[in-house]
Amino acid sequence: MSVIAAIDVGTNSFHLVVASVDAEGHLEVLTREREPVRLGSGGEDMKRLEPDAMDRGISTLGRMRRIAIHAGATSVTAVATSAVREADNRNEFTKRARSEAGVDIEVVSGVEEARLIHLGVLAAVPLLDKRHLLIDIGGGSTEFIIGDGAEPLLLRSLKLGSIRLTDRFFPEGRTCERSVLECCIYIKSFLGHLPSEIAELGFETAVGSSGTIAALARICAIRRGDRDSRTGRLSFTATELRSLTSDLVNATEPAHRLAIEGLEERRADIIVGGALLLEQTFNLLGIERMEVSDFALREGILFEQMRRAAAPELDPFHRLEDLRRSGVMYVANSYHEDLGHAEHITDLALELFDALGAEHGLDDEDRELFEAASLLHNVGIFISHSAHHRHSYYIIRNSEHLTGFTEREIEIIAQVARYHRKSAPKSKHSDFASLSSPDKNKVRWMAAMLRVAIGLDRSNRQVVTRVRVADAPEAELRLIARVSPGADTSVELFTARARSALLEAITGRTVVIQPEVAETGKAVHPTNGLAASKAAAPAEPASQH
Repeated sequence: MSVIAAIDVGTNSFHLVVASVDAEGHLEVLTREREPVRLGSGGEDMKRLEPDAMDRGISTLGRMRRIAIHAGATSVTAVATSAVREADNRNEFTKRARSEAGVDIEVVSGVEEARLIHLGVLAAVPLLDKRHLLIDIGGGSTEFIIGDGAEPLLLRSLKLGSIRLTDRFFPEGRTCERSVLECCIYIKSFLGHLPSEIAELGFETAVGSSGTIAALARICAIRRGDRDSRTGRLSFTATELRSLTSDLVNATEPAHRLAIEGLEERRADIIVGGALLLEQTFNLLGIERMEVSDFALREGILFEQMRRAAAPELDPFHRLEDLRRSGVMYVANSYHEDLGHAEHITDLALELFDALGAEHGLDDEDRELFEAASLLHNVGIFISHSAHHRHSYYIIRNSEHLTGFTEREIEIIAQVARYHRKSAPKSKHSDFASLSSPDKNKVRWMAAMLRVAIGLDRSNRQVVTRVRVADAPEAELRLIARVSPGADTSVELFTARARSALLEAITGRTVVIQPEVAETGKAVHPTNGLAASKAAAPAEPASQH
């Protein structure tokens, strides 16, 4: 049996859950903790974490880590959501969390947050046999998920939340008729086309998670005098929600709302924004009844830990796990003119990664990021050939389909794509400068190896079938390029040598590339990692890199 722990670093509250996992993968919750930190604030973008909020957050993280360790946890995974991912000074907070609280924080994208919430809710509510809508209202964002069994069909994260709406329309929690009307109009405007997307997919049942929805459900249960007697889970109807929201709005001061039985004092100032958001969502989506899940993001983090630990061995050449693979391939197929070319470059790049392992010291997780970056490095051509490396960065950084990756991991992937050509990584580049020193090293190494791999398929004929590192004098890094018999590889070898300057700078050695004729013209390793098959290479040389 092992004990694992997860911390949800939310905008309003931090949540800790510690659970034991037996040999068969059954999870039992040992302890839970919740602390109202109010880390984030702001009516629009949450640009900065205030010093006092960071102090509260660091103190809470340290306390939660101690509780987890005392309960026997061997690992503590902390995931941060909208307040941290939007903050310009988030690196300061994550560095303090590591040095002062001993907690490494993973900052996740909104879509990844939605996926993890869905994973957690599926463990609490029997939804595998029906199409479902899941809504999670947080302090800074709201996630909408349509799932069909275990498969998410739609994952959306919007910058709408109880704290964000309160700060924008209800300062200090005070309401008036005009501010309520403006808030409702804003919510409907912000939801935009989402209701029509959800209506097109359809759903059989609606489930809510998060503190805001659970709080509203508890009050509704108290007002009607019971709970859902069949399952013990809370639920409420659209009629009950409308009545409660009206009473919350009419109590114009937080202190006045405390007369509503079941409302906690710590939530009295922000509950109106959350209630109006949920009421408008009910109206726009035609929801008549909602069940409530006790599990949400923090449990999803636990199940993700379990899933990764139990994942079977993947193909030895391509190591991206299925979840990440599907997202990478979706983006690659959406933007690549020639995916076969990108896949062949990826094969060569991964061979360089493996061959130079003793030099770069990167691990299997880094190899996954490198594989993703190699596959996606050229997607920017979809926008324009000119400066397409910059466009690749933008597309990768802003994609909603790279599920399974943290914000930090997506940034590394995007920066490797950004530096696959033209300028090498420089400290004067603000995005690169914002990385930690270890991540800067990763980007330099990956970009250096990718540049050489790209050169080895410069004409897009796949005539260089493999690449390896050979013994050489200390001052040299000798690469052996296996080539197809009779093939003219002068373009490939010339370009790879020309693009080896960054690799030379990192290793401090002269890169020498020599050809080696293969026995056959076929590649000697299978390429079955991120696509079912390779597209046929065009007859004419490509000039896109």
